Amino acid sequence: METSDLPPAPPTQPSNSSRDELAAILGRSRRAIWGIAALSAVLNVLLLGGSIYMMLVYDMVLPGHSVPTLVALLVMITVVYMFQGVLEALRSRLLLHMSSTVDADLGPRIHGLIVHLARLLPARDALQPMRDLDQVRTFLSGTGPTALVDLPWMFFFIAVLFLLHPWLGGVVLVGGLVLIGLTVLTDRLSAEPGARLARLASARAQVAEGTRRHAETVRALGMEPRVRDAWDHVSRQFLAAQNRSASVTGTLSGISRVFRLLLQSVVLSVGALLVMQGRASGGVIFASSILSSRALAPVELAIANWRGFTGARQSWARLKAMLARLPDDAPGQQLPAPCRILEVDGLSLAPAGSDRLTVEQAVFSVRAGQAVAVIGPSGCGKSTLVRGLVGALPPRGGEVRLDGATLDQWSAAALGPHIGYLPQTVELLAGTVAQNIARFEPDAPADLIVAAARLAGVHDLILHLPDGYETQVGNDGMALSGGQRQRIALARALYRDPFLIVLDEPNSNLDQAGEAALIEAIRTACARGAIAIVVAHRPSVLEAADLLLVMEDGRTRAFGPRQEVLDRLRPGAMAAA
Repeated sequence: METSDLPPAPPTQPSNSSRDELAAILGRSRRAIWGIAALSAVLNVLLLGGSIYMMLVYDMVLPGHSVPTLVALLVMITVVYMFQGVLEALRSRLLLHMSSTVDADLGPRIHGLIVHLARLLPARDALQPMRDLDQVRTFLSGTGPTALVDLPWMFFFIAVLFLLHPWLGGVVLVGGLVLIGLTVLTDRLSAEPGARLARLASARAQVAEGTRRHAETVRALGMEPRVRDAWDHVSRQFLAAQNRSASVTGTLSGISRVFRLLLQSVVLSVGALLVMQGRASGGVIFASSILSSRALAPVELAIANWRGFTGARQSWARLKAMLARLPDDAPGQQLPAPCRILEVDGLSLAPAGSDRLTVEQAVFSVRAGQAVAVIGPSGCGKSTLVRGLVGALPPRGGEVRLDGATLDQWSAAALGPHIGYLPQTVELLAGTVAQNIARFEPDAPADLIVAAARLAGVHDLILHLPDGYETQVGNDGMALSGGQRQRIALARALYRDPFLIVLDEPNSNLDQAGEAALIEAIRTACARGAIAIVVAHRPSVLEAADLLLVMEDGRTRAFGPRQEVLDRLRPGAMAAA
């Protein structure tokens, strides 16, 4: 998913807090990078030890046959290597700590971003920020940053080679420039394949997730061969893009490795020529070989890690763009709990991932203690409307107000307790029945959980479950039947007596006893001063409604007292409902 794939965002304030938080994270990471750079500086200086040791052995120890000198040099180089090992481990730990810190700092914002994008995009596309964060963390904890930090030190080793002899420095400098050119070429050639690979990986994940979620339907209806064909098609595209990306990086990495080996042989040849001409000692040959290898190693390592670097860079760019679009939460000022009126003024809505409005210019108001039944033919926008009423979908026009305040004047955490929502597709979160009813509220009072269950008429049903209220519902509530899930979700919607209760086809999986409990719950809630909005397909639910809202083609065709609206409807309208 590219940022350009996002639908037009609803009007929101610029996300200053996201930008400030990103700046703070970058500031902390920058300090860590300076520490890594300092360690790299010391490490690269210590790497001179091997070259100097080799040169001294050949130029001093061997001609003089001095064992004490050899022992002293061996002790010194051992100490150098010990320090080098400690600093390498420290740098690795620092990289790991930096990547973990970035993940921990961004984690809450990424979760908020997933929730926000899920209201604008299909849910699977909304998971892209998580994959991007994983990509960034994986790169930061690997050898890629080390290669990039060590890259400038190539010129330090070339400078040392110039001190040994200008010919040696010149040969390695030319070779280093060629390898840098290969690095730039790798960046340019891998950018487009890397972006295509990311898009195809997302598409492949969507197909796999869709197959997983609908496995029973696919199997029962004999759709498996056709679904498999769709999987094979996107998989072939993904593998082709992956092979192309790997081919570009692998080919250039192989060229750079062969060129570096050839360059080392050239350096040895130049060193031998200098020795034969009396312009350098024998030790210089071996020292220059080690120094040239060390000078060019970061370039080769950078090319080998370029695919990960490109992916991390693209992921970070996407995260920055998406976090900038994440609206700031509502201001911290506490508003009084809503208790008087719901007002809908010119509300227009579109489903997630679509620009087509399925609700246009909806206008109505409901006072405390009233229940509204929403009816209309399939596809007229009923479910989209109620999702907009609870803030699950951002408005594309107009507004929803509770006691005069628009929904975005509350933070989600502050508004949530005042809203009870039962969606058309009921999915419970993995956990116990009690946790789901209490909306996973820590230390939720047991009496309030039981009260909500009794109000939803599900208390006795829960007691007959294997572990009662402590029964695990499984992922999406799959350990329960459809009717059980719906009734427990109704209890969740009624928990702590919310002011606005919105129920989307709450009786679709209920038997007669369940419908009776539902109607009684609606009446009880309205008696205490709540507002109930119920999408109804069965006439039985109309008994609990004071008002009737009729929708047709995304617009509110009629609204008013139930009987008056029913009298105005053309013959057969109830059948369409």
